[in-house]
Amino acid sequence: MVICVIPARYGSRRFPGKPLASDTGKPLIQHVCEAAGRAARVDAVLVATDDERIRDAVEAFGGRAVMTATGHPCGTNRVAEAAETFPDARIVINFQGDEPELDPALLDRLVDLLDADPSVEAATVAGPLEPAEAGDPNAVKVVVGAGGDALYFSRAPIPWARDGEATRRAAMLKHFGIYAYRASALRDYAAMPQTPLEMTEKLEQLRWVENGRRMRVLVTDSRPCGIDTPESYAAFVARYRESHPA
Repeated sequence: MVICVIPARYGSRRFPGKPLASDTGKPLIQHVCEAAGRAARVDAVLVATDDERIRDAVEAFGGRAVMTATGHPCGTNRVAEAAETFPDARIVINFQGDEPELDPALLDRLVDLLDADPSVEAATVAGPLEPAEAGDPNAVKVVVGAGGDALYFSRAPIPWARDGEATRRAAMLKHFGIYAYRASALRDYAAMPQTPLEMTEKLEQLRWVENGRRMRVLVTDSRPCGIDTPESYAAFVARYRESHPA
């Protein structure tokens, strides 16, 4: 069984109440649930939250929500708790609640990747980084090794072209907020204490890498626009209205 868990909390520092923003006529969390539900290899979609307002909104549009503890240090810990309600799950996808435009086929490709290589415990997605995003800390970058595994994630522009962009040989990649874990690996992650790099960069995936565990990176040409701020949400609303005229 493959489940997709969407962690959602109300108190975002950059955009409080983001999951319930509804300028499109639907709360943002509904857009994300609907995107995840279009993945062919996902058997169940649920929202993991510690806020009753989000739970009520999810249930109002017919979705499934699981109430979790309030003290989780990151979304992956929240996902791990919610995943325990599905003991038969073999793969758990952590689909961030601010990626409503992510191609659902990427979820299927992550499942295919784990099924094709039993040695891969966890996988994530990256794609092209727009030049304007290089210095944006909200656009997370990832460096990938020759074997296809993540070497490091950062909010800083990496890899740095020391002699200028004209000499760059390694492309900059933007990390997307989606992960696939084997259920046993997710339990391992949840048992790990937070690490110095994770806490410094405020990037939860660094806990896995810092503990010496491999995370395969699926590189795609897709260019989704994650929603981090009210401004990026407004841009999403404009795109949605253009593609869904009244």
